[in-house]
Amino acid sequence: MSTKEDATTDRGFLVGSIFFILGLGTLLPWNFFMTASMYFNNRLNASEWMNGTLTVRKEYYFNNWMTLLSQLPLLLFTLLNSILYQRISEKMRIGGSLVFILVLFILTAVLVKVPMEEDRFFSVTMATIWFINSFVAVLQGSLFGLVGLLPQKYSAVFMSGQGLAGTFAAFAMISALASEADSETAALGYFITPCVGTLLTIMCYMLLPKLKFARFYLDKCNSKSNELETFSQLLPTDSVKGSGQASDGSNGSVVNGNPNGDVNCVSEEEGSKQAFLPLQPEIVSAQKSSVLEVFKKIWVMAFCVTFVFTVTLSVFPAVTVDVKTVYEGKWERYFIPVCCFLIFNLMDWFGRTVTSLVQWPPKESRLFPALVVSRIIFVPLLMMCNVQERHLLPVLFSNDLSFAVIMVFFSVSSGYCVCLSMTYAPQLVESKDGETAGALMTFFLALGLSLGAVFSFPLRFMV
Repeated sequence: MSTKEDATTDRGFLVGSIFFILGLGTLLPWNFFMTASMYFNNRLNASEWMNGTLTVRKEYYFNNWMTLLSQLPLLLFTLLNSILYQRISEKMRIGGSLVFILVLFILTAVLVKVPMEEDRFFSVTMATIWFINSFVAVLQGSLFGLVGLLPQKYSAVFMSGQGLAGTFAAFAMISALASEADSETAALGYFITPCVGTLLTIMCYMLLPKLKFARFYLDKCNSKSNELETFSQLLPTDSVKGSGQASDGSNGSVVNGNPNGDVNCVSEEEGSKQAFLPLQPEIVSAQKSSVLEVFKKIWVMAFCVTFVFTVTLSVFPAVTVDVKTVYEGKWERYFIPVCCFLIFNLMDWFGRTVTSLVQWPPKESRLFPALVVSRIIFVPLLMMCNVQERHLLPVLFSNDLSFAVIMVFFSVSSGYCVCLSMTYAPQLVESKDGETAGALMTFFLALGLSLGAVFSFPLRFMV
């Protein structure tokens, strides 16, 4: 009895802590490359004196290419992962991706101290960004599917860890401004930090299968599904066709998700009895549903996560980074790092974390998608802040406080709605389809990021 209680209890919330670190590890690459943009621009945009004027030899537009080559592989490989994930084992997808991300971070850290011609350095950096985000896409999709097999609060914890990665990057940016270190030394510190973080993430993933609580929800449920799949292949076709409903009138299965998001795995003895009954529909339900069947059940949540990220990425950071403070002096250096990046990442993380305590509106309510669509109001509000240079729209919110308040509500609602969407989706399908739902949601998350990046260009020109 005590053994079963141990298996169903997350002692010290250790499994939750591991998924928090796994979530943080998935977004370290993007955030730390973005944070080190000053280092990359300084190294690429070399200047020289011509006719008494200091001019840039060649403009590489690093920030634009970095964004493009981050989102394209993220979208592409997330799509491939959501379709082909069943052909590659979970350990290969997650463990392999983490190892390659670590190798690419180490390479980037080493290149900080290696002299290199600008064109070659640009090509190597862009290739690194492409490949590291390809592995991030596979890693993120696989982890969303994995955490979808656990109680719903663990999805919120995982998303909370993702939100904290941006906060680390914001603090790193502020620390770099406050220090006297040159851009090269600061960049070396940036890339050593995610190397350590990724190594910690690998260690946490290796520890996960050794914990009884994790095995109870992951290994046991997977083994039940495989066991029933084997029995269904051994049974005559006529027996399966003749199956009816269970004695209680329901379509119950050996592995199910309850309304609270918990996974119910029946005992070994009960599972064996049900498995050998040819007239039970549990055998049929053990087969995983197709991707299209799963999508039909979660399309509302897929729309929600896509729309949230489309709205968020359309103005952040393309528009918000050009907002200017009305105060002169030292505050000008810290205004954007604090009021744009730090506030957004802290409040986004807060919004994700709140979902572990409060989940409203419920997943069946039409109010939730309405709440998601209503976030579009933040687009004109942020565009009418003190963005410089301007072309069309007037400035309605010129002071710093107005911008900070809008950013607070903008970022809290973003984190909250994204986390609810990702948490609700696995609850709308049977537990055997939880990983498929998680992988599909990750694709639509990436789609929202890509659409937001596309819309950011015309919106910035409209300001």
